[in-house]
Amino acid sequence: MSQTAQSASGVVPEQRSPAGTRNVEEETGWVGMVAFGGMMMIMLGAFHAMAGFVALFQDEYFLVGANGLVVNVDYTAWGWTHLILGALVLGAGIALLAGQMWARVVAVVVAMGSAIINLAFLAAHPVWSMLMIALDVLVIWAVTVHGSEMKAPSRR
Repeated sequence: MSQTAQSASGVVPEQRSPAGTRNVEEETGWVGMVAFGGMMMIMLGAFHAMAGFVALFQDEYFLVGANGLVVNVDYTAWGWTHLILGALVLGAGIALLAGQMWARVVAVVVAMGSAIINLAFLAAHPVWSMLMIALDVLVIWAVTVHGSEMKAPSRR
């Protein structure tokens, strides 16, 4: 069996480091949870962008006026906030799927930022904001608990 072949159980066979020592590393089923977290981040980024475009072009869509929000700014500012945060979340999700270590840190930070922004936006769109906060929490859990398993075997 070659060093790069995987067995049916998903275990990566022995890998030798340049110093000649042996490392045996396993991939578990939790890799799928981290991939789910990355896909959720991509989806959350798209959702933030949609909310941002709605806030920029159709502010009468929301349940309350700008005065009823937790942070008293107009919907144009909220629109740009959602667009920028959406781009960051989407990019971090793509990098997380690629197995980048820095993407785990960025994923947690932007998911926390997304949850805080949605908490402040709760009065304008309660169901949407609660759904986004729940998905942010799920992403944070998946990335912090099992993120290290997402590294590709060739990069270990």
